[in-house]
Parts: sequence; structure tokens; C-alpha cells
Amino acid sequence: MNTPIDLPDFDQAPRELPHEDYRCGLVALAGRPNVGKSTLLNALIGFRLSIVSPRPQTTRHRILGINTTEAGQILYVDTPGLHRGAKRAMNRSLNRAARSAISDVDVAVQVIEAARWTDEDEAVYAALVEQAVPRLLVINKVDLSKDKGVLLPFVAKLAETHAFDEIHYVSALKRKGLPELERALLARLPVQPPVYGEDEVTDRSERFLAAEMVREQLMLRLDQELPYATTVEIERFEDRPDGVAEIHAVIWVEREGQKAIVIGQGGAQLKAIGSAARRHMEKMFERKVFLKLWVKVREGWVDDEGMLKRLGYTD
Repeated sequence: MNTPIDLPDFDQAPRELPHEDYRCGLVALAGRPNVGKSTLLNALIGFRLSIVSPRPQTTRHRILGINTTEAGQILYVDTPGLHRGAKRAMNRSLNRAARSAISDVDVAVQVIEAARWTDEDEAVYAALVEQAVPRLLVINKVDLSKDKGVLLPFVAKLAETHAFDEIHYVSALKRKGLPELERALLARLPVQPPVYGEDEVTDRSERFLAAEMVREQLMLRLDQELPYATTVEIERFEDRPDGVAEIHAVIWVEREGQKAIVIGQGGAQLKAIGSAARRHMEKMFERKVFLKLWVKVREGWVDDEGMLKRLGYTD
């Protein structure tokens, strides 16, 4: 179903240089889970591309977000959160995907929460210093840090022990501090033509995005650990003669009891998930959507390498 991002071939870019200082390149957004990388990506490209929920590890795939301006084209790579204790095959796959993504970029951005640095943040930093590219630190959620007397000493101490080219304070949710960050990133990208058209925002297919929008509703509506036992596979995606996109999706779970929870009493939960996902699809795809959902059981899919590959969980 879902395939990993094919990094653009800059050597064969067909477009001409718009002007002599036009810049284009890849920027990785890296960090531990739940620091706001996906919210930051969406804010930077001005489009709701990456799914967002309050739960950690919402992002499971590398997602390319494209922001084109007169000055250049920044290709942001939103990566799964690097985390420790990855005991299941899918979690190990997410870590490999994140590490792979940061190895092929022009600039690496580490995103952290204001006034918080954990062992997982340190592990992300250790992965970034292995790459011979500029490193920027983005301190997100500064709007939630009311006491600047705590934040500033925290940053000063961090800067003494960690080598970053620049440090930026942002609020991705409120879109604060983003123009300054964008200028800093553009200045570090190579001078070369754009890879994508000015109206493109991602290289991902509508099929992939449809699966993500269903999964987003699972993350938002299901309690406790159940969302992590679910994934979504698109079995059918076609445009009918009447202009409606007909989409058939399977929600995979690990156990029969989980299936009952996803469906809900009288099918109410599944209907709510489908209705919300369909509304988001219609807004993004700019046409009517007919969405049909099924819930199926596949025991141990999270540790099934063949199933993970089929579902696009690859490096």
C-alpha cells in the first residue's frame, strides 16, 4: 500500500534556476515523540498534511512537505519520533525510518519542548551529530513556558554542552517564530533549481493521505493503548464517473476484543470515525468522498515483518 519517500534526484532536476540565489534542499524535522514535529511541518508549509494528535508516536511514516517561495523551495521531511524501548517490530522500523531520513538531508532540525531535555532528546542529538550537515535547534511550545527565568538558563546550559548552528524559539501551534526559522534554513540550502512545482505540497498520494486521515481519527477517538494496535489499509480508491472518490479502507487490529471497541455499540464508534475522516478527505481532495470502513483482525500484525512491509512500514 504505502511506499517510503523516494528522495528527489537533484542531479536530474528538469527546472531552471529561477534566479541566481534560488535555493532548494531537504530539511529533516527530528525529535523524540510528541514534541510537535507534525504541527511544525503543517505550520511551515501552510497546509494540514501530517496528522496530529496529543498521543506520542502519531507519525509512523516519513512525510515530505514542500514549501515554495520566491527565495527557494524547502523540502521538509517529517520523521517518526526516535524513542527508546522499541521492543516491537513496528517500533524498530519507525526508529530505522527516522534515522534513515536524517542521513540524506541538507539541514537537520532538532525539535524539543520548551525547558525540557530528556534522555530521548539526547539520543536524537547523538544521531544528528553523526551527520555532517548544519544543525538547528527549535524550541517548540514556548507559548506554554510562562517563566522565562527558567527557559533562558535552560537554553544557555544546553548551548554550552551541545553544538547547534542556531537556536530558534517557536510556537508551531500559534505560528510564532516561523519566518525567522525559514530564513535560517534557506540560507543553509544549496543553490539549485526547484524539484517540485510551486503548487505541490507533498509527493504522497491521495491513497496514502486517506489512510492517514482514518488513522488520525483512531488516534483521537480510542482510549489508552488501543490506537497503537491499529493501522489502516486502503483496499480501493477510485474516482467514479459522477466525480465522487470511492474509498474502501480496512482498519486492522490485533484481537477480537479490539475489533468490538473500534466498531462500538451498534456501530456508533466506527460511524463517527468514518464521518470525521470523510469530512477531512473532502476538504483535502476537494471533491465528494464515499468512504466505506471495515474492521478486521490480524493477530500480531505489529510484529509481522511481511505485514509491516505490505503496510508501508519500511526504511
